[in-house]
Amino acid sequence: MGKKKQEPPKPSTAWQGTYGDMITLMLCFFVMLYNPSEVDTTQLATITQAIEMSQTESTSGGMSLSAGRLSDLGNNINSLPSMEKGKSLGTAKKKAVSLFAPDVKSNKITITSDERGLVVTLASDSFFGEGSADLNMDETRDTLLRLSEFFKDPGLKNRRFRIEGHTDNTPVADTSKFASNWELSAARAVNVLHYLADFGVNENRFSIAGYADTRPMFSNDTPEGRAYNRRVDIIILDEGHF
Repeated sequence: MGKKKQEPPKPSTAWQGTYGDMITLMLCFFVMLYNPSEVDTTQLATITQAIEMSQTESTSGGMSLSAGRLSDLGNNINSLPSMEKGKSLGTAKKKAVSLFAPDVKSNKITITSDERGLVVTLASDSFFGEGSADLNMDETRDTLLRLSEFFKDPGLKNRRFRIEGHTDNTPVADTSKFASNWELSAARAVNVLHYLADFGVNENRFSIAGYADTRPMFSNDTPEGRAYNRRVDIIILDEGHF
């Protein structure tokens, strides 16, 4: 009898681990490139649902990224306001970062975003003296001109804005014309609005608020923290905060 023919060895599956690592690294790379201001919310919701389904129903497959009947009939309609809102604020933030680059570099302005909308923060120590609501025009005229041009931009024509004044927790001086930090914070917001209106901004699209020391960004226990807390925020309001 001849020798029994040996079966060929089974193919190695070790490559699958390397392949999986590569896919994970590529996913991390594209997540780093992800820009939330330009996201298509309809596709993002579809991708999220597809991932969830693939994790719970491994044999049923995922979802297509192409728009289907349900998307045409309802999902797109429901997502359009938030999608346009996100794109609008994303475009506004890019313009603000470009326009206010000199002011950001000199620490006069910071640009952030939160649940209220896009926030342009004026460093109080640059715009006002400590305990004062009088704008330092010699120091900040160019910045205020850039602010006025920004708020007159046609891309913001359907937006509303709010100017919020803040202080640190240092009580006003006995000789101050302000009874408390409440009046001081409100006066700072009002004066910023008046100067923007003098430069051609439509003040009817603005509202003002004074928060005194009730909304600090940092601890008031240090001079640096108090300096950051003395600020004026100008906010391009999200529709939910009109």
